[in-house]
This record gives sequence, C-alpha cells and structure tokens, in this order.
Amino acid sequence: MHLRILIFGSILLSAKLIYATKDESMEAQQPLTEIVKIPDDSLQHDSDPDVAVAQEARELPTCLMCVCLSGSVYCEEVSPDLTAVPSLPKETAYLYARFNKISKISKRDFANMATLRRIDLTGNRIAEIEDGAFSQLPQLEELILAENLLSKLPMLPTTLVSFNVNSNKLKTQGVKANAFKKLTSLAYLYLGDNELTAVPQLPESLHIVHLHNNKISTITDETFCKGNSSHYLRSNLDQVRLDGNPIKLSGFPNSFICLQSLPVGWYN
Repeated sequence: MHLRILIFGSILLSAKLIYATKDESMEAQQPLTEIVKIPDDSLQHDSDPDVAVAQEARELPTCLMCVCLSGSVYCEEVSPDLTAVPSLPKETAYLYARFNKISKISKRDFANMATLRRIDLTGNRIAEIEDGAFSQLPQLEELILAENLLSKLPMLPTTLVSFNVNSNKLKTQGVKANAFKKLTSLAYLYLGDNELTAVPQLPESLHIVHLHNNKISTITDETFCKGNSSHYLRSNLDQVRLDGNPIKLSGFPNSFICLQSLPVGWYN
C-alpha cells in the first residue's frame, strides 16, 4: 500500500515538472515588445534650418501669378482679378501692375522695399493712398498712377524724378500747395486730364509739366516766373502744356517771360 502511494506521488511530481518546463519555454519564445517614443517634429520647427526657406516661399505665389525677372515684377491684367498690391520679392526694383483692379494703397504695401526705383500702377481703380505709403522707398525715382480715381495726393518721396498722375479726378483742394516744391529732383510732372482749378507750386528742377484738360482759368506772374524780377530765366523748363483749360493766354502776357518757349498746344 505504501509502495503504491509512493509511485502515484512520483507520477504527479513528474507531470508538474513537465508542465512548468513547457510554460517557461513558451514565455521564452514570446517576443519582447519595446515601446518607442516617436519625437513630435512639430515641436522642433523653431530650430529647423529649413524654416527660413519655408517663410521665403510665401513670396512664390506672386511670381507664379506674375512674371518675376531680374529685379522686375510684371503683374499686368492679372486673372483672377488683382485687387491689391501683391507681396513683392525684397530685391524688386521695378513693379509694373497695370490694368488691374487695385483700389487702395496702404502703408504696408511697400514697407521696407529699399530697392524699388519705379512703380507703374496705370489703369487701376485706386481711389485712396495712405499717407506714408511711399515714405520708405529711398530709391524711388518714377511713380506712375495714371488712369485711376484719385481726388487727392499723398505725401511724395523727395527722390522722385518723374511723377505721372494723368487722367484721375484730382482737385486743387486735394493737392497741397507745396506738394511738389520740395521735390528738388523732379524733372517730369504730368497732371493732365484732371479737375484742377489752379497750378500748384512747381520746383525749379522741372523740365516738363503737363496741365492740359483741367479747369484752370487763371494764372499769375508767379506761376512759372518770378514777378518781381525781369532778369529771372527758368532755363530748365522746356515744355508747358495748358491746352484744354478755360484760360486765354493773351490775358497773362507776363506769366511766361522767364520761359524759353510759350506753352505748347492749341488755345483759344
């Protein structure tokens, strides 16, 4: 009897050892799973060297919509409609954004564009220009705003050589009396086809001034000359246009004695 119990106990012990060994073997065969933390790239953008390139790419749409070539940007008759001055590459020297639907020029449009030399916005719908819009353009020489809807002028940069605002709605009260007087480099001034009733003060540097098709009915001996000096000669001024105004030049014989030639055009 004792021998039978001893044999049965040995069998049970052997069975437990077999099952224990099997479980350990299965655990050993199971692969270990390692939790790997993937870094969040979004937290590293500030230190990413490619961020600067991405920021510069913001200028790319302008050069897709327009033509950018060697410092010149051509945005003429853009489709879909261009209603504001586009963002310009920093090296832009010449901007041609003619025949679009731009209605306003703000201070930020040309902020810190130190290389701009010429801006041509002919044939838009510009009715408002914020004061200071051109104040940060130290090299601007030519500004063309012809065929727009301006009734008044903003402060102009003293570096201008040529200013064209023909075919707008300029009124005398919208042009400060000394608006051009401090522009000592201004040689070409085009104010034709507006609603001016008086000639603004003109700088000595002028070579050409066009005032045709306005509402100017009178001038004085001081308009182009110095009435108190018969020896004064305005040698730079080669061309004056006053045709298309309700004025009879014969009524002002002393107004042109300092000029090398009389105003050009047809007069009554």
